[in-house]
Amino acid sequence: MQPSRDISRLIEIMAALRNPETGCPWDIEQSFETIAPYTIEEAYEVADAIERRDAEDLREELGDLLLQVVYHARLAEEQGLFRFEDVVEGITQKMIRRHPHVFGDETARNAKSAKGQWERIKAEERAEKALARMARARPGGSGWEASPERSATALLLDSVPGNFPALTLALKVQERAAKVGFDWDAAAPIHAKIDEEFAEFDVALAAGDTDAMEDEFGDLLFTLVNLARYHGLDPEKALRRCVSKFRGRFNHIESSLGARGSSLQAASLDEMEALWIEAKRLAEADQIPA
Repeated sequence: MQPSRDISRLIEIMAALRNPETGCPWDIEQSFETIAPYTIEEAYEVADAIERRDAEDLREELGDLLLQVVYHARLAEEQGLFRFEDVVEGITQKMIRRHPHVFGDETARNAKSAKGQWERIKAEERAEKALARMARARPGGSGWEASPERSATALLLDSVPGNFPALTLALKVQERAAKVGFDWDAAAPIHAKIDEEFAEFDVALAAGDTDAMEDEFGDLLFTLVNLARYHGLDPEKALRRCVSKFRGRFNHIESSLGARGSSLQAASLDEMEALWIEAKRLAEADQIPA
């Protein structure tokens, strides 16, 4: 079998890999549940390539992510649930529906109006999806798609996927609740809530109660996400930026020590702190990556 630019070749390859008699033993054993972690990992690797502005890596990682879509579609086809073509039809239908200002009669062309239309149509789709989920959960449904983790009752937060990274999950849940008015109307109360959560964490810390500490620390993080959201910031992006900055400065410490014939293990905390300050100064002068 030869490589091709045609998506049908990738679908053929996946079918061959899953062939019970001649396919790959590892691929034959896989299921939706075992492949899902790889799907999440590939999405992260796409985001990482974009963050690093590496076009070659992005091309490759998009291919890996596309493979995940084909993989899940093949698993579904084998179980008689749907085919890859149904996935394509579904997303094209959704995009056409969500952009009436492009594909329909509505004439609003500015970004603000487009976003408003998108949110309105998404809300309609969520309601329709909830009704469909309720129907699948009734006796007579096929069983697999009626997820046991979801209630048959259409609840507002049910449509937020639980597999988001924790900070993003917190943001999405808060955004959904805010749409019905459950939200802060000023920054000051959020700051006060942060102080309150800090104090409650300190109480748990003083008591040596690890479970309570974890609970209060989660409350604190959730409130910090609220503060970021209030100011229009993405907490996941902000933390990733911080981690990237830390890695750059720490790499400077390690490289500098190596250039002196020393190492991280041999250096004192004071030496590393001095190099950290140097890295910060060099980053501010654009002499090393920030």
